[in-house]
Amino acid sequence: MFGSPDYDVCAFGAHPDDIEIACGGTMAKLADKHYKVAMITLTKGEMGSRGSQDLRAQEFAAAAKILGASFYKSLELPDGRIFNSDENRLKIVQQIRELRPRIVFNHHWEARHPDHREASEVVKDAVFMAGLNQLDTGQKPWRPYKVIFYANRYEFTPSFVVDVSAWFDKKMASLYAYSSQFHDPQKTRASEPETAISHPLFLQNIETRARQYGTYLGVEYGEPFLVREPLNIEDPVTLFDERNWVAIP
Repeated sequence: MFGSPDYDVCAFGAHPDDIEIACGGTMAKLADKHYKVAMITLTKGEMGSRGSQDLRAQEFAAAAKILGASFYKSLELPDGRIFNSDENRLKIVQQIRELRPRIVFNHHWEARHPDHREASEVVKDAVFMAGLNQLDTGQKPWRPYKVIFYANRYEFTPSFVVDVSAWFDKKMASLYAYSSQFHDPQKTRASEPETAISHPLFLQNIETRARQYGTYLGVEYGEPFLVREPLNIEDPVTLFDERNWVAIP
């Protein structure tokens, strides 16, 4: 109805590092499979307790390159004040119509951080509105085929889990690119407050969660995702072949 996609994947995050934490391994895997991947952060993270917005912009660029993204950008919405407003929806609609992604990755709607909750809703609604013919932005309408939700702090029962074992090192490298945010034993930031994500255990917990979901597949590392709509499976016999068979001890 709206032509062909220009990008295969567009991942939205409220802040620089959200995408990398939740689905960096999947982004790296898809990029390595020669899918065209875009990463969009809604804010520049200027309300963060550590670093600066300019430093975080540099870190975001470095992380996106590590993961193999073909495009990355900040929409520069105000950090701490993401709302599902007409103005914010329109900015996201314009970005979706520019990139024309096949699939959108988005925050799950249940989240501790209010920006994550609001980001989930505003991105979801913008995906729908981007396909409306009567919404004039000077661009052709485009509606992505599917919105896929990734986990925040709270867990959910996933619709599927992606094996990211071979790409987990890239995921962690993208997180280490955020030296202002995460624990870095080589750099001391005594003048800045410790936060939940700067604690040494935070990155260990990222690995622990990835190992948890990896056990569901019988692999080393996994990342969980959820879709709201039923999936159209043409051939369940082929889908559930030996690659998706996990031996239960």
